[in-house]
Order: sequence, then structure tokens, then C-alpha cells
Amino acid sequence: MSKVTVLVVDDSVVVRRLVINALSIDPDIVVVGTASSGRLALQKITQLKPDVVTLDVEMPDMNGLEALVELRKTHSRLPVIMFSTVTERGASATLDALGKGANDYVTKPSSVGSVDEAIDSVRRQLIPKIKALAEWAAQDGVRRGRPTRPARTAPPATAAAAPRAVLPPAPTPRPRATPGARIEAVAIGVSTGGPDALAGILPKISQTIGVPIFIVQHMPPVFTRLFAERLDARSGLTVTEAKHGDLVRPGCVYIAPGDLHMTVTRRGDEVRIATNQDPPEAWCRPAVNVLFRSVAQVYGGATLAVILTGMGSDGLRGVEVLHGAGAQIVVQDEPTSIVWGMPGAVAGAGLADRIVALDGIAAEINQRVSSSRASVAPRAAKSVSVR
Repeated sequence: MSKVTVLVVDDSVVVRRLVINALSIDPDIVVVGTASSGRLALQKITQLKPDVVTLDVEMPDMNGLEALVELRKTHSRLPVIMFSTVTERGASATLDALGKGANDYVTKPSSVGSVDEAIDSVRRQLIPKIKALAEWAAQDGVRRGRPTRPARTAPPATAAAAPRAVLPPAPTPRPRATPGARIEAVAIGVSTGGPDALAGILPKISQTIGVPIFIVQHMPPVFTRLFAERLDARSGLTVTEAKHGDLVRPGCVYIAPGDLHMTVTRRGDEVRIATNQDPPEAWCRPAVNVLFRSVAQVYGGATLAVILTGMGSDGLRGVEVLHGAGAQIVVQDEPTSIVWGMPGAVAGAGLADRIVALDGIAAEINQRVSSSRASVAPRAAKSVSVR
């Protein structure tokens, strides 16, 4: 199998060396070049034809966002991972980049005690994303009849990467829920490719949907608040970064805050948001599994769960609980997913009622919720025991 070739773009010599050292441990990745500015990066991309580019946000001469815009004019499918600081300015620029065609991002270590810890932090974030996006690009090239490198069906696990299960072909979904079964909440889990996916979905959700929507998007602090503000500006629904104690209201969208698990709790007729900093689950905090289990306890089978594009398998265990309670499960299809890890895990386990292309997700949510409200009288949600 050919190695994944990477071009590292950053104006800092120290950061470039840190990234090179972080990637050097993996035998399947080779750094073929570096660049200190966006303008130089564009030249190197033409010369070296890398499989993946890591692109610093803030650089002199031509910054990462400007370089990305130019790059996308000639390389529309080349995977680009932004390298950003965990600051309001860095987060805002990264979200801009994701909206202009960047595939994912990695945050620069800001409070680590040593160079070795900094390298390890970058390694854990970057290697799995490079491999997943290189695989996506290869498969996308095959689908388009323009393979750029041999597709890898299952990249070997490394010490830095979370184990990736080799999934069997997804079984044909078989709807379990009674047509029109009541839906009282929508819960969405998403990761890699999620910002762009959600930016396309939420504006198409009916403003009269009448049920709350809970979302876990794997993102760090600061990013989630800015992301929620951007979605709120684009959507007819009220979108907010959830806070501990928030009263859940119909028609509102709650984004899990970065580095905090989000759950829902019921007391009498009220449902409220709760957050905690329990250990990460499936390498994630916030974790989809944690949200989904709490949604199962509060809303039971009166839930529509949606799993969108994302790396890994976060959400699978939570979907298992919701599936057992009779909830409806929809997942994004493979061709429109940047990474079919999370939705593929659910589909491969036979838990999906329907597999839908990204551009059909909003309509699917609208149809299922509106059908449930039109044909079924309100009832108390069945709670379930979560072990």
C-alpha cells in the first residue's frame, strides 16, 4: 500500500518541526514537504501533489483562509486540515475555513508541560484525521472515476489512533417504528464534516417543528459557542450552546458545549439540560453516547436519533439503548459522509431504520416529526433503564 503524503504549512519553524515529529511515528504517513506561507504552499501543492495538507490559520503574506480559497479553485477534493489556536480569533477563522471548504481542523497545544506532551497531543489528533481523510479522498476518486491513490479499506491501527472496526456491508434497513409513531425530541450526533453538514441541515428544518433538537458535535470550548451563534444566524430555529440548568423548549436547538458532556433530565413536566466533566467516552467529551443514553431515559421511544458523518464509533452504544426503547434511527449514507465511521458503525450493526444522503436529512427529520404530530395523540414518553 502507498503511504499517505502530507504537506505541512505553517509560518513557525517550531510548529512545522512539531508536526513532522508527531507524524514520524506512523509508517503509513510521510511528510513530503513544508511551506511557511500560503503562497508558497500553493506552489508546493502543484509540485508535490500531496494527499493531505495541514494548513495554519494565521500566516503572513497569504494566510490560511486566503490560501484555502485559492487552493479550492484548482483542487476541489484535496483534503485540508486547518491547524488552529484555541482562541476566539482562531476558532472564528477555523469556522470560516470550514465554511469555505476545509475538511477538518486540529487545535494547537496551548497548555502542555513539555515538548513531548505537545507532540503527543498533535499526534493523537492529527494521525487519525489524516488517514481518514486520505481514505475518503481515495474512495471519492474511485466513485468519480479519478482515483488519485490506491484506496485503503482498513488502515492499520497505530498507538495514536483510535481502533477502527472493519465493518461488514450494512444490512438493508428495516423500519421498526409504527408509521407516525410520536416523536418528542430529535438527537443528533456528528463529528468530522459536521460543521458543514449541520450548516446545510438546520436552515431547512421547519420553524414549526415543535420539538427540541439536541446536538453533540465533537468540538473544543470556544468553538462550540461560536458555532452555535453561526447556526442561529442561519436558521429559523433558536440555536444555542447549551448551559447547565437550561430549560428545554420546543423548537430550540441545543449544542453540547466543548469539553463537557451534555445530558437531559426530567423533573415533573420540565426537562432541563445538565452538563458534566465525567471522563471521555469513546475518546470524546462531549460524547454522543452520553447524550443518547440520557435522551433514552427522558424521552424513550419518542425519540428520533440521527447519526451524521464522523470518525470513530461514538453514538453506537447510545443508539443501541434508544433502539431498544423503540426510537427511530436515521443515519447519513456513505457517499455523502466525509468519514463513514459513526454512521457506518450504526448501519453495520443493523440499527438504522433508514440510510439517507445528506441533502435528504432535513426533509427526513421534518417528515417524521410532522407525521408523528399529525397522527398520534400526545403520550408520556416511556423511560428506559440504562446500564
